[in-house]
Amino acid sequence: MTNPIQKTKSDKAGVEKKATSTDAHIDESIDKINDEKPSGLLAGIIERAIKTGLGRKKLNPSAVEVDVAKNMEKIHKSPTKLRLAFLGGGSFGTAMANLAARNGCDTTLWVRDKRTVKSMAKLQMNKKYLPGYKLDDRLKYSHDLEAAIKDKDIIFLAVPSLAFRETLKNIAPFLTGQSVVSLTKGMEKDTFALMSDIIKDELPEVNFGVMSGPNLAVEIMKNMPSATVIASESEPLRHAVQAALHSAFFRVFASDDIRGVELGGALKNIYAIAMGMAAAYDVGENTKAMLLTRSLAEMSRFGVEAGANPLTFLGLSGVGDLYATCSSELSRNYRIGNMLGRGMTIDAAVKKLGQTAEGVNTIQQVHEKATKEGIYMPITHALYAVIYEDKAALGVALNLMEAGFRSDVEFVMAHDHSNASLTAQMQAASDSGDDDDSSTNDNPDK
Repeated sequence: MTNPIQKTKSDKAGVEKKATSTDAHIDESIDKINDEKPSGLLAGIIERAIKTGLGRKKLNPSAVEVDVAKNMEKIHKSPTKLRLAFLGGGSFGTAMANLAARNGCDTTLWVRDKRTVKSMAKLQMNKKYLPGYKLDDRLKYSHDLEAAIKDKDIIFLAVPSLAFRETLKNIAPFLTGQSVVSLTKGMEKDTFALMSDIIKDELPEVNFGVMSGPNLAVEIMKNMPSATVIASESEPLRHAVQAALHSAFFRVFASDDIRGVELGGALKNIYAIAMGMAAAYDVGENTKAMLLTRSLAEMSRFGVEAGANPLTFLGLSGVGDLYATCSSELSRNYRIGNMLGRGMTIDAAVKKLGQTAEGVNTIQQVHEKATKEGIYMPITHALYAVIYEDKAALGVALNLMEAGFRSDVEFVMAHDHSNASLTAQMQAASDSGDDDDSSTNDNPDK
C-alpha cells in the first residue's frame, strides 16, 4: 500500500512550484503587518523576523481545519486507518499512543523490554510511568522492533535523546517509506545535535517532523484540555499528525519552523531546573516572573542565532511549554531543580527521579555552545556553575542580580553603547573599590 504522506520527487517538485507562487502572498502578509503597525514587544519581534527573512506565510485556519476534519472522518469511518508506531514506553510516548488508539488509529506501542510489554498488555496500564491510568483496549504492544514498524504510515520516536540515534539506526533496515516524527525534547550529548539533525544524518531520505508543546503526560491522561505543535516542511505529514491526535481534549497546531519548535522544547528544560531550584528557596512571585521572562529572552536569543523564527517562541512550543514546565511539579526537570535547591547532588537527584531529565544534559550542551558562539546566556551559565562546578546557588544568583545594565527586549531595543558603557563604568568602580579596601587592609597605618 502506498504511503500517502511519503516524500516523493513529485512532492518536491510541487513544493518548489508552490514556493514561487506564494511570494506575492508572503509580500502581501508582510505589507499587512506593516499597515497594522503593532506596538511594543510584538512589533519588535515581528520587525526582527521580517528583517532576518524569517517571516513565514500565514496558514489559512479554516482551510486547515476543513482538511483535518476530513482526514479525521476518514480515519474513524474508513477501514484503511492511519497506521502508527510509537517507539518508547515512557510517560509521554504512552500517553500519545493511547490518544491515537482512542482516536481509532491502528496503533502499536513498542517497548524494548519483553516483560514490560507483557505487563502492559495484561494490565492495560504503564505501571512504571503512568500507574493508575487505564490504556485504551485497542492499543497494541510489541517488543519486536521490525514487527512494530512494519507497514506503518508514521513512526513516532519518544526515546531519550541519548538513545535517539541508536534507535534510528536500528529501524533503518526496516523502513519502507514511513514518515518519522520526533517526540523527544533535548540535544544529543557532545554533538549539540537536535533530534531533527540526527534524523537528517541517519535517514536523509525520510519525510520527518517534530512535535513539542506544554504536554504533561499525566494531565493528558486525565483528559485535561491540552495542545501541542507539529512542525514539518511536509503539509501532508502535518495534517496526518493532526488527524491522528486531535481530539476534544487535545488540539494539534501546525508550524513549518522545525528549528524553532524543537529548540523551544529543548531549551525550556534548562529553565525548569532553574525554577525548581528557586522554588526550593521559597522565592516570591516577582522573582518567578523575572526568571520566567528572562528565560524566554535567552531562549529566543539563542533560537535566532540558530536560525529559528523568533515569533515561534511566542507560541505553544515556546512560552507555552516554558510556562507549563516551569510551574508544575509534574515536570521532571522542575523536580530535579527542586532537589538540587534542597541540597542534593545531581547524581542523587537523578537517581531519585528514576526518569530521564533532559535539561541536565541540555545545560551542558547549551553552555558550551553559547560560550563558543558568544551568545549571552547568563541563566544557563549560572546553572552550569552550580551543577558542574559545584558553585553555591545563592552566590551565583546574587552575581546574576548584580550583572550590568541591558535593555529588556533586544528585538525591540538593541543593547546599545550606553548600556555597555554604563556596565563598564560600574565594573571599573567596583574593581576600584575592591583595590581601595585591599590597600587599606594591607596598611595598618591608614
